[in-house]
Amino acid sequence: MNTELFIRRPVMTTLVMLGILIFGLVAYRQLPVSDLPAVDYPSISVSASLPGASPETMASAVATPLEKQFSTIPGVETMTSTSTQGSTSISLQFALSRNIDAAAQDVQAAISQAQRQLPREMLLPRFRQVDPSASPILFYALSTTTLPLPQLNEYAESFLAQLLSTIEDIA
Repeated sequence: MNTELFIRRPVMTTLVMLGILIFGLVAYRQLPVSDLPAVDYPSISVSASLPGASPETMASAVATPLEKQFSTIPGVETMTSTSTQGSTSISLQFALSRNIDAAAQDVQAAISQAQRQLPREMLLPRFRQVDPSASPILFYALSTTTLPLPQLNEYAESFLAQLLSTIEDIA
């Protein structure tokens, strides 16, 4: 019975369908969609230091035991580590559904568990919550042979910083 009206009146049916199509296209173009949505992944950075240790020693004696413990933490999506002369840095990225405070407690517990496998002379590993999107993507380095360092610093802060702050989307 409802479809009978549309069958008997094809012009009205066509106009209704065109109206729905045009309304849909206009509404679709008005949707707020971001090319780069703001997603804050829960991330924690762990750093450990053992003064004088080589990168190989840091990787095998410090990073490996910590990574083994961190791999048991639920919700860890990615884990990356970097070992340099005397220090190791491990970055843990958790699932979006994971509470960062609960993840921090799990990281603290994992560090405590791994502590007996770490070298005794090593300083206690530290961790902190990080915002991966807050990392700078560009660094400027200035040098001069004619100005003293305080004047170069003043130039960078008064002129270059002011000039860069006028550019849109620059923090």
